[in-house]
Amino acid sequence: MGPLDFVHLTEIMRLSEGNPNIKIGMIDGPVRRDHPMLSGDHIQDCTKASETGCSCTDSVACEHGTFVAGILGAKRDSVAPGICPKCSLLVCSIFPENITGTAEGETSSGASCEQLTEAIAYFIHAGVHLINLSLSLNRNGFKKEHDLKDVVDYAVAKGIIIVAAAGNEGILSSSVLTGHPGVIPVVACDLNGRAVSESNLGISMAKTGLCAPGQKITGLRAGGGLKVFSGTSTAVPFVTGTMALLWSIFPDASGEALNFALTQHAKNRRSLVPPVLNAASAFEYLYRHS
Repeated sequence: MGPLDFVHLTEIMRLSEGNPNIKIGMIDGPVRRDHPMLSGDHIQDCTKASETGCSCTDSVACEHGTFVAGILGAKRDSVAPGICPKCSLLVCSIFPENITGTAEGETSSGASCEQLTEAIAYFIHAGVHLINLSLSLNRNGFKKEHDLKDVVDYAVAKGIIIVAAAGNEGILSSSVLTGHPGVIPVVACDLNGRAVSESNLGISMAKTGLCAPGQKITGLRAGGGLKVFSGTSTAVPFVTGTMALLWSIFPDASGEALNFALTQHAKNRRSLVPPVLNAASAFEYLYRHS
């Protein structure tokens, strides 16, 4: 059983490849837009990236960004098919290609509050439906975190769904992002539904968040072929992609309805671990209420 089967996505993916009108904002490393297994026509870089998106395809930033983009939008005939390849993907590249990372692909450089505040504000004006944050947040002081909270408040009020990595420090902790009631934090789990030991956990995240596959996930390598990544940033696009695909199938649904459809079973939980993403259950809820 693969990760798509595990979260009950396979059958739903047969119904749709996504809708270009559904826009996903992705804040990450650059994406190799000319990758043969990516639908490049549906990918736009919002920054001054090179013509292909990456200046160095073996950099950690490019590998990470391309891998995440692949889970969201790789062609369906790829060995690692994307969840929503015909949805529009707007990429805001904030990680330079000279940063370092771990063997499994997590970047060692976190995002600053200023970078996220600016990028989220851009995405609000660009009319995105969802924002994918497969990254960690650097603590920058109260004022800058307050500015970030304000822009997240505004995005959520506009009906934008923000999906963020829980973090990989293996601690009980949340940030201004993962502790925000309008954000969906994502914990990485294995294909038995067990949270991986590196994932951050917490009661607030369990109530508003989800677990998704994040252990040894196979996806696109920027330079060609396949790569295996692990971590909460790998798990995030499974949730974002599922929501984008469901929004494509149910275009009249509100962001609030989509959020509830996926997290409806989490609200009264007292566990530190959120429930596992279940695309079929969310589809059934939206079908009954459409």
